[in-house]
Amino acid sequence: MRKEKDGLGEKQVELNALYGIHSLRAKENFPISERKADCLFIDNIARVKKACAMVNGKNGDLKKETADAIIHACDEILEGSHYDSFIVDPMQGGAGTSYNMNANEVIANLAIISLGGKPGQYSLVHPLDHVNLHQSTNDVIPTAGKITVIRKTEALLSSLERLKEALDKKAEELTSVITLGRTQLQDAVPMQMSQAFQAYSTMTERSIEEIKKSLEPMHKVNMGGTAIGTGINSTPQFFRDITPALSSVTGMKIEHCENLFDGTQNADGFASVSSAVKVCAIKLSKMASDLRLLSSGPDSGFCEIKLPPRQSGSSIMPGKVNPVIPEALNQAAFLVMGHDLTISMAVESGQLELNAFMPVILCEIFEEIDVLSNAVDVFIDKCLRDIKVDKKKCADNALKSKSLATALNPLLGYDESSAIVKKALSTGKTVFEIAVEDYGINEEKLKELLNPVNMTNA
Repeated sequence: MRKEKDGLGEKQVELNALYGIHSLRAKENFPISERKADCLFIDNIARVKKACAMVNGKNGDLKKETADAIIHACDEILEGSHYDSFIVDPMQGGAGTSYNMNANEVIANLAIISLGGKPGQYSLVHPLDHVNLHQSTNDVIPTAGKITVIRKTEALLSSLERLKEALDKKAEELTSVITLGRTQLQDAVPMQMSQAFQAYSTMTERSIEEIKKSLEPMHKVNMGGTAIGTGINSTPQFFRDITPALSSVTGMKIEHCENLFDGTQNADGFASVSSAVKVCAIKLSKMASDLRLLSSGPDSGFCEIKLPPRQSGSSIMPGKVNPVIPEALNQAAFLVMGHDLTISMAVESGQLELNAFMPVILCEIFEEIDVLSNAVDVFIDKCLRDIKVDKKKCADNALKSKSLATALNPLLGYDESSAIVKKALSTGKTVFEIAVEDYGINEEKLKELLNPVNMTNA
């Protein structure tokens, strides 16, 4: 063991541990979710620290060998070999101070080792005086969080692009399939099955654009504002150079917030992204529910489409198969909706110059993006591509529907067309038969009017 001390006293830390006393206190204080920090988030904290060391080394605020050692330590983390040293629970008090302290200590100790020292020899590289130079938790953690949201959302957008392509392909497959539209779960008018999938595609495309738009504030950070936006303990040179360095390290355009106080006080940018993801999830859940309904049966439901069977659906009913993949997409959407509410409450609850609830904002937004992205990929690969349609059942439903009388409105008017529907329901006769018998409409003209194909084109 090695002994370390902080403002609260001393603690024994494992001799070769890369974390230190601040991380250990946080681990002991917050045994809440029993989860580890998101690995991509850890990477992006390392990227922020690397950019800071680059700037501080260039400006002479760190000795070259110290800056180089910190940069080397950050690169080691980015190689993925030290995630186990990030020991603090994502559910933590302190606006993310525990995250920042954990990163500072791990980076410092890796730098110390690279300089030939042993963990805990902070005279070589100090977690706060060197790794955290010109920084605060209050600018580091939101910045790393924003970069992580951008990266995670890139994966979600890629999944949604794949979904749109798969929906377009399915729509093309189903162009000739006539079915019956429904409004309020009651028979409406004929439509092409392809039109439903084209609508889902358009809906998805709209979500892609909405999510892209919501990401714009994620590219604006408060680095150099330190504790509350005044830039205390930082320098004009650091402020000038840090966003170009971040842009270089991350490979994305990073700019300063227009107002550093606003950027430190307010986390509404995260709420905007979460809201766009939530709205997307709502749309996708509606689509999943539509497909479950259309596949219901096989004997007593709609059964117009057939979802690919993926697993046995019952431990007691032989042969039963359930729509498990759309159900999974529904549940992913429910999770997103719940997380969005949590994020909304946390963003609203920020007080004065800082939002103390950044940890739960980041924890929830990371998970909601990941879960929805994964659910979309599963839906495409294990359901959408292999959906089959019962063309005969779809056509029979359309042809026998009393809603065909809607096409007679221009010829007979609403009241007379309604009378035909009522008689058809009471007698069992078709709309076609009653229109010929009671109104003497020419059969050829009537065939044209009541042809479901003609009724599906605007």
